[in-house]
Amino acid sequence: MRKPRLMTPGPAMVPEDVLLELARPVIHHRSAEAKDVITEVSAGLKEVLQTKNDVMILTASGTGAMEAAAVNTVPPGGKALILNAGHFAARWASICKAFEINAVSLDFEWGQAVDPDRVAEALKANPDTVCVMGTLSETSTGTGHPVEAIGRVVAETPAVFAVDGISGVGAMECRADDWGIDLLCVGSQKALMLPPGLAFISVSPKAWAKIDSFESHSYYFNLKAARSKMKEFDTPYTPAHTLILALRTALRRIKEEGLENVWQRHRRMSEACQAGVQALGLELFSSRPAEGLTAFRIPAGLKDSQIRNKLTERFGIATVGGQGKLKGHIVRIGHMGYTDEIDVIGTIAALEMTLAELGVDIEPGRGVTAAQHVLMGQASAVGQG
Repeated sequence: MRKPRLMTPGPAMVPEDVLLELARPVIHHRSAEAKDVITEVSAGLKEVLQTKNDVMILTASGTGAMEAAAVNTVPPGGKALILNAGHFAARWASICKAFEINAVSLDFEWGQAVDPDRVAEALKANPDTVCVMGTLSETSTGTGHPVEAIGRVVAETPAVFAVDGISGVGAMECRADDWGIDLLCVGSQKALMLPPGLAFISVSPKAWAKIDSFESHSYYFNLKAARSKMKEFDTPYTPAHTLILALRTALRRIKEEGLENVWQRHRRMSEACQAGVQALGLELFSSRPAEGLTAFRIPAGLKDSQIRNKLTERFGIATVGGQGKLKGHIVRIGHMGYTDEIDVIGTIAALEMTLAELGVDIEPGRGVTAAQHVLMGQASAVGQG
């Protein structure tokens, strides 16, 4: 049996000590021990999200945090501006539709970064916008967006800025307070090194003013209820507290490494993976690659399933294809959270052999060498010609 290597952009690999935490006997979720754990992870989450604001813990996937951000801040009939540049950015619009929020879509080509100047123009044309909804790392295209610059634009208006940071936070620089992010949504199964099941959302004073201005239609994802219980380091409803215990271990790992070092590690792995992919003659899909994953176009004459299936069957490496209109057109390699340089090198080596076995003319070692040059801090000219 092949050793499994989860090189997908979520769920991502989980460290052994975090997995072992999940094997502990279950404690009662209203106990003093449970509250002590929430107290510690609350502080840890604030550090990772770079915020002094409230951080709510929800038992859900990251989409639950997105829904909470939308339904609690924008009343039915209110206007939201969607920065639509991918499959997951479009999810904001779907959530708005479900709650009768008037979603205005500002569309960008998939794989291109959101243009802050166009956001400014759209806000001038829609001065009644309650919330701007964007994405830090668009998982479907492998694109990182200029959230800091967008945040400056939104901060000059009455609107609040909600960001899907699900595949970005912990993998790339993100500073909620300094960048003007009023609602930052995160999921547990990406760079935070946990299984799926928890979502987190930071809420700024500007966002709380919107939330307190009307009665939300939400029940389970009601942020007022979450805020009330969080004052006691508790949750309104039964949480996935075994995951919260494991989160404590994961956050301790991040603290020990240092958040800036975590960002730097992801940046190096991302650059190495991009260099390796390009050295093999493959084209990156994104014009502004995110740091938690790399997306590349399928070579002519091949199907994405051929590449992905062989990577899994031959080497035990799991990757994913495209979503929506990119289905069948790209392969996405994740390198976030509990992933290191050797994981990236191994994946590039496996990709070389996979492509060669599928009939692509590949020079053995070319991709690996390009990735190694990046990781050794050398300017690589390999694969640039």
